Amino acid sequence: MSNKMIRIILLGSMILLGLTMVLPLWDIAIFAPQYPEGLSLQIWLSKISGDLNNINILNHYVGMKAITPSDIPELVYFPKLIMGILAVGALALAWPHILSVGLYFLSFAAFSLFALYDFWKWEYDYGHNLSPDAPIKVPGMSYQPPLFGSETLLNISIYSYPAVGGWLMMVSFLAVTYILYVKARELGR
Repeated sequence: MSNKMIRIILLGSMILLGLTMVLPLWDIAIFAPQYPEGLSLQIWLSKISGDLNNINILNHYVGMKAITPSDIPELVYFPKLIMGILAVGALALAWPHILSVGLYFLSFAAFSLFALYDFWKWEYDYGHNLSPDAPIKVPGMSYQPPLFGSETLLNISIYSYPAVGGWLMMVSFLAVTYILYVKARELGR
């Protein structure tokens, strides 16, 4: 594959990753008897939007902490990490060598794995560390939302899936993976 084509794919990867700065990464939808039309929560790189007040009211009944964006440090440092990954991507774009592409891949992979683990840990904390003063208590019950997929907790159905920014991030990562594969094959010749 020519360096021109490699640069085009790398640039595309960087554009898609850059779009995650302005698009929601994850969608959570909640359906409960008191909210039959559903509630939604969008997680962005630097903010949380949606029906946060109503979700906090619903969560209060089972003893979950309120979701307060100002208490979530990831909303401050995740955008900086993405900017750092984009800087490494710019290095790979300027010098499309296996070392620079590999560094872009590794920084992207490390961030992605850490972000998924951190999101799971955050969900675990919110779903397991319940207030003993909750109006509704079910012994042994936890309310951790699914990382990916759907789950029914008591009479509440929760759906958790990537939003458009999350899907673009995945495509961006696949593009980097493909370029690294191409570069590795070139070395093997």
